[in-house]
Amino acid sequence: MKRILLLGIVAFLALVAFRSDENFSVPTGWPNPHYDFSKNPPSRAKIELGRALFYDPILSRNSTISCASCHSQYTAFTHVDHALSHGIDDRIGTRNSPALMNLAWSKDFMWDGAVNHLDMQALAPISNPQEMDETMTHVVHKLSQTSLYPPLFRAAYGDSTITGERLLKAMSQFMLTLISARSKYDSVMQREAEFTLQEQNGYRLFQTKCSSCHTEPLFTNYQFENNGLPLDTTLMDYGRMSVTKQASDSLKFKVPTLRNIEFSYPYMHDGRFKRLRDVLMHYSTIRQNGTESNKLQPMNFTSNEMVDLTAFLLTLTDRKFLFDTAYSYPKYIFATQAKD
Repeated sequence: MKRILLLGIVAFLALVAFRSDENFSVPTGWPNPHYDFSKNPPSRAKIELGRALFYDPILSRNSTISCASCHSQYTAFTHVDHALSHGIDDRIGTRNSPALMNLAWSKDFMWDGAVNHLDMQALAPISNPQEMDETMTHVVHKLSQTSLYPPLFRAAYGDSTITGERLLKAMSQFMLTLISARSKYDSVMQREAEFTLQEQNGYRLFQTKCSSCHTEPLFTNYQFENNGLPLDTTLMDYGRMSVTKQASDSLKFKVPTLRNIEFSYPYMHDGRFKRLRDVLMHYSTIRQNGTESNKLQPMNFTSNEMVDLTAFLLTLTDRKFLFDTAYSYPKYIFATQAKD
């Protein structure tokens, strides 16, 4: 019965394997994505293969950590139970995991931009000793020994050859589908809903104080900015400077999207703030942190302004995204997996 189910899944995926473009569409009013789909045309089979890989702990050295371990759908594809990411053997990382959404519009990845292409992004956590502590060569070997993956690769690519490049591109295909564009804010922009008075006040405040870095409609400018946070003297994380080696990039980190911020706590690259109020208090009383690139000034929010701004930020919650079964653990695939 298990073999019959597996063959049925593979047959279905094979039928739609090369129907490109049907799985990605640009939301109305959004800019064109940065990702070059011509070099990795989308197909349902590749997306479902990438989805399986995203949720499979086989990618880690001891098969205990999957991508989803740090990127849970219900928390905007990040984690919320600790400030810093946790890897295999209870190893503690050095940064808070970023929320994953709208990745097709991003040119750089990781808090410091160390990865400049989505097709290579998954290699970083797989090979990081503090995260999955594995090699791509061994991952390919392990996948080849399963009964599940050779047929899935065949459905996606036309033959069952498993390579690191194919694996990474399939994972990109799944991550590219993680589009969040169905929040109340989006409904208001499409004239299908209206802000409350409090939300409207918060929106005006946001446009005045926050939009230069958190630019609509993606709510990030995808740049690296110094936001006035003092250096954590334990982690000693200088951000973008560790990649560019330029002193002017000291303490600059990638601007995160504010979409689904209600669920993506803790905040900042090191997870130092647990509540939105903590973040707003930081920007309200911000101080120079000793780097010449920091141009921020205290925003001096009043209590009422913080309430209004929070009300607006909550309109960026996209519950359809958080609970869309197309992004969830693929039970129908793993139910067929043989006990290896």
